[in-house]
Amino acid sequence: MNLLKFLFGIIIAQVATYLLILLAPAELNMTGFLRLAIPLLIIALVVAFWFSSIAGHHSKDAIDKVKDKFANERDKLRINAQRAKERVIKEAHKNITKETQKAHAKANFKVGAAFAAALGVGALFIFAQMVTAGLLAITATGGVMGGYYWRGRRLDNERLRELQSSNDPKIIESKSSHIKFLKEEKL
Repeated sequence: MNLLKFLFGIIIAQVATYLLILLAPAELNMTGFLRLAIPLLIIALVVAFWFSSIAGHHSKDAIDKVKDKFANERDKLRINAQRAKERVIKEAHKNITKETQKAHAKANFKVGAAFAAALGVGALFIFAQMVTAGLLAITATGGVMGGYYWRGRRLDNERLRELQSSNDPKIIESKSSHIKFLKEEKL
């Protein structure tokens, strides 16, 4: 497209030069030469300014196009980096949750095994005709289990109060899913 603009300017300059030479007198003296040279100089200046203007607009358009392209690419990179960051955070959260679930499962198994062993000892005492010691062991185990359950409920209530006082929805979502997981684990 710009080639046509330049070509049109060149053709106009050549036509004007040709017409001036046709109109020039046959004998060129100093005055005739000046009559020919001054309009040719003016035509050359006008065409030079015209070409300079066309080139300036062309370079400005090219720079704007490149700036837009770089801005779009920068925005794409920023968006991709943000998505990658969110993906890494989700993956890390998932790994932490998974490890927490494993740790809680192991701890709950150990606590359950300890309670079962204490109940077994109490039952063994009862069968071995040591009723008082057996009932004492079973009652103590029941009290410890109740205390363990009560402590878990208290911690859940504290977490819920902490969630209600928080204003950040991401924290609330994260904490509520963690509390839901803890409740499911205890069941």
